[in-house]
Amino acid sequence: MPTQSEQSSIAWIAYALMTVAAWGVYGIFLHSGQAEMKDPLLGRYKAFLFVGIAYFLTAVLAPLALLWMKGADWSFTASGSWWSLVAGVAGAIGAFTVLLAFGAGGKPPVVMTIVFAGAPIVNAVVGLITAPPKGGWGAIAWPFYLGIVLAIAGAALVTIYKPAPAPHAPTAAVRTEPVETRV
Repeated sequence: MPTQSEQSSIAWIAYALMTVAAWGVYGIFLHSGQAEMKDPLLGRYKAFLFVGIAYFLTAVLAPLALLWMKGADWSFTASGSWWSLVAGVAGAIGAFTVLLAFGAGGKPPVVMTIVFAGAPIVNAVVGLITAPPKGGWGAIAWPFYLGIVLAIAGAALVTIYKPAPAPHAPTAAVRTEPVETRV
């Protein structure tokens, strides 16, 4: 039977993969929500409103329930609260700008490929700026830089060579004139 530390080392991978799955469908679902609003001018804002409702349900009510069930002391540090709020704003801005990208003509496979290839690069660079490596930038091993180049190349290749969707079957003609009935 795995020990607690072995379970934790396995659990983070499972949670990371769950995040990959959730964020992997995020753009497709968000684009579908925007399209299904049937409002070409304001549909993206309507969809974003429901994203906010979903965030409220999952990011406000769920943690409140968990904190209450676990007997939290309800004390929060100012710096922890501030950075968490900044993270939430950054996430919300990202969700909103994804919708703006769709509204400007971007398609989910392309937009989300750019987002998900670019975000790790930004994360790595910001991480290095906020916590510089021992020995400076010159001490970073070449595979790190290669990884950044491959992420950019991978996003470009996936975007450029994505398979075209299957053609839609033609819809049957709908009769619009009144039909005579005989009595």
